[in-house]
Amino acid sequence: MLTKRIIPCLDIKDGRTVKGVNFVELRDAGDPVELGKIYADEGADELVFLDITATVEKRKTLVELVTKVAKTVNIPFTVGGGISTIDDVKALLNAGADKISINSAAVRNPSAINELAREFGSQCIVVAIDTKNIDGIDFVHTHGGRRPTLLKTQEWAAEVAERGAGEILLTSMDHDGVKNGFANGITSELSSILPIPVIASGGAGTMQHFQDVFTAGKADAALAASIFHFKEIPIPELKKYLDTQGVNIRMKS
Repeated sequence: MLTKRIIPCLDIKDGRTVKGVNFVELRDAGDPVELGKIYADEGADELVFLDITATVEKRKTLVELVTKVAKTVNIPFTVGGGISTIDDVKALLNAGADKISINSAAVRNPSAINELAREFGSQCIVVAIDTKNIDGIDFVHTHGGRRPTLLKTQEWAAEVAERGAGEILLTSMDHDGVKNGFANGITSELSSILPIPVIASGGAGTMQHFQDVFTAGKADAALAASIFHFKEIPIPELKKYLDTQGVNIRMKS
């Protein structure tokens, strides 16, 4: 059985790590380079770095910052925000990223998933899906959650897997920053039907929430931000807890 992964997320705005609730009310959470190093040292399995306003402001992810972060960590590192072309991906992988994450660009041009998977391999391509439940139906949102689409989350997730995505980063906008637990229902649904790993994001508030998303939610990885940034749950303690609960986790040697 594959080990479950713990992934801190660094949401970046203007070169700083920020965190909000339901994608708004952002507050400063520190320097992404320093945080990345701390998390790598503490035993995080991977990092995700998302320039959360890159698509909205129509500018590219800060390659310079990616270079700095990548130099300080020795764990896999995913980068997202404003990525749409082969050249964008080349620049980020050359800067030190291990994988890239696309969201709005994939919805706008689904064939981009095929092109990027062919060029760089599926293992490099993460498709991020921001989902919100509206009248009992899960819909995909783009542009940092600001723009709703008519795409149903389950159908879109199946399509991106078929097009060559290597992983899905599923963020529940309803749960984001609220700390009441992950969206285990839809996470379990996607994990059960898709042939690729699902990373659950949005809602982590306690160690029990991680156990729940790995068991009831069937997630392959769990991503969180504020509970790590503000030292509410230290990664080493979280991993010890999950290990005692029988979750297959990689312990830091």
